[in-house]
Amino acid sequence: MTLPQAITALDSDVLYPRGEAVQVFTAPVPYLHAWNLQSRLHEERVHNRVPDTVLILEHRPVYTLGRRTTTSHWGGNASLLCENGAELHHVNRGGSVTFHGPGQIVIYPVVKLDRHATGPRQLVWVLEEILVQLLSRWNITGHRIPGKPGVWVMTPAPEKIGFVGIRIERGVTLHGVALNVDLDVTPFHRIHPCGFSDCRITSMAAVCPKAISLDSVKQELVQLCRTMFKLDRPAALERTDDHPSDN
Repeated sequence: MTLPQAITALDSDVLYPRGEAVQVFTAPVPYLHAWNLQSRLHEERVHNRVPDTVLILEHRPVYTLGRRTTTSHWGGNASLLCENGAELHHVNRGGSVTFHGPGQIVIYPVVKLDRHATGPRQLVWVLEEILVQLLSRWNITGHRIPGKPGVWVMTPAPEKIGFVGIRIERGVTLHGVALNVDLDVTPFHRIHPCGFSDCRITSMAAVCPKAISLDSVKQELVQLCRTMFKLDRPAALERTDDHPSDN
């Protein structure tokens, strides 16, 4: 499956708050709904019709295949990979295959690159730094490993807890970063996450001795995103109504 062209409106438009610098979604969002929202915001940001915007959300179960994905990274059998109900989409971000699902928080900044970074590599550093600082608030030490984008924890072997994949089009960013907060990591066992066959995956809940609150983590990420991206308006909280079916 491939991503469709961005659409001009969603049946569920009312679910999406507008005009806020940070948009927080309280219920898991289907991947294509989030992609369509990103695409529309991106087009508006290119033409300076909206400010820099950051989306913070969880996804319904989905595998995404980035531009560097090879068949060996995910097996090439979509039916087998998705037999438990996950979706599968080819996407235009950097990186290889990954999994998103409830309990993992995703941050999608739709921002003018030159306002926040000198180039894509520095933007990756900024996104990783948001996760490193968030983890430190929960007494978890996040690490960067040269040649392996993302954020890792040592247990004592390196285990990946944060993922990053971006795209820059016409000077505005797409895609972003994901943090495993409290999710079942079993779906990662079906793939070579980020293209690494020996990549071990963990979550905040697995390495933190105290209970993890998804809502608390989301609100802390709001604060960090507002600081790192210099956003000065309060977060908008999305309604908890169920999203409509993709069918």
